[in-house]
Amino acid sequence: MGHCAIVGINWGDEGKGRMVDLLTEKYDVVIRYQGGGNAGHTVVNEFGKFALHLLPSGIFRPGVINVLGNGVALDLENLWTEMEQVRSQGVRLTPENLKISERASLLLPWHRQLDGLEEARLKDRAYGSTRQGIAPFYSDKSQKKTILAGELFDRAALQDHAARLLEWKNLTLTGVYGAEPIRLKDLMDWLDRFGEKLKPFICNTTTLLRDAQAEGKHFLFEAQLGALRDLDYGIIPYTTSSNAIAAYAPVGSGFPGARIDEVIGVVKAYSTCVGEGPFVCEMFGGEAERLRRAGAEYGAKTGRPRRVGPIDLVATRYGVQMQNATAIALTKLDVLSDLKEIPVCARYELDGKEIDDFPFPTLLDRCKPVLTTVPGWQQDISAARSWQDLPQAARDYVEMIERAIGCPIAYVSVGPERDAYIRR
Repeated sequence: MGHCAIVGINWGDEGKGRMVDLLTEKYDVVIRYQGGGNAGHTVVNEFGKFALHLLPSGIFRPGVINVLGNGVALDLENLWTEMEQVRSQGVRLTPENLKISERASLLLPWHRQLDGLEEARLKDRAYGSTRQGIAPFYSDKSQKKTILAGELFDRAALQDHAARLLEWKNLTLTGVYGAEPIRLKDLMDWLDRFGEKLKPFICNTTTLLRDAQAEGKHFLFEAQLGALRDLDYGIIPYTTSSNAIAAYAPVGSGFPGARIDEVIGVVKAYSTCVGEGPFVCEMFGGEAERLRRAGAEYGAKTGRPRRVGPIDLVATRYGVQMQNATAIALTKLDVLSDLKEIPVCARYELDGKEIDDFPFPTLLDRCKPVLTTVPGWQQDISAARSWQDLPQAARDYVEMIERAIGCPIAYVSVGPERDAYIRR
């Protein structure tokens, strides 16, 4: 067993946190390598139910080291709030099992402010941002205008750097958006308040991971969102502002020399999407609402109702290719158990022609779903723990997806609990 990445195949919200929580018993280190607090990973285990936004999903396993890599948008305030909430439910969080890269850039209060101001400016052309500051943060990072976590250890240099950044950022706040300028004192108070709390967790994670690999330890890389939200390969501009694909994991982890041996792509048994952008297979009306309620499809971060639809084999096959997935974890199969006939988006129709390949983003609005149906099983499968426990129609559905996307389905989830799955 080597290093593994768990990634989303579609639009995000596939159930990655549930799979990371399950599989961490086999790994020594769990690493978040990109993204920030703009999405959530839902985990249900013996401690309760959690919606993790920044914390790696391996924090529930004793003996596992959890790392926030340099690719993460590090919001000190939201991270500390999340840590306190998780601790209140009995989860151990110390500098021994949680490490923050000294090279992670800080998502600052102005990033959230600018996110909201820009969405308000765009009005009906908004990208559907969660307003957690992700796009402004990654924009600043590309311009080399961010503060690194390691700078918290030298307050004098930190204040000088913050003042220079603030002078620049206030030009945008006041000149572009007509907002009030941010005062240096307020920014330093924020950095002091949350930085002091988190400084014990900050370290050189590159050395940590290099030493861990030399000791024969195994890494699990945890992605946020999915391939269709990737900055380069997703449905631009309705994507996140970082690379959610597995190929970025070594870079964003802090250990660019790591080799990924296995990529487990997570796919929901039907399609869901939070936010704006093209969603070819989308269902509407009562049929959509029934599926949304059955699957409790509401955003873990925003609480927004997720857009829903049948499984989209065109988009899923594309996501498998972009992630270079070696195996698939199929989640929420149990949610479909009441359906007599299960709809499937088998192909797209583009300008009167049926296609199998996922098209360029600007063409997606012209695509229509080509739907078919397969027989349902109409019985509770939540107690199934082996492949043979599933009814034949459920097995046929899984195997149909497997053939269509060209990747073996190794795990089938039949409930939210840690043990509610089948290993094929």
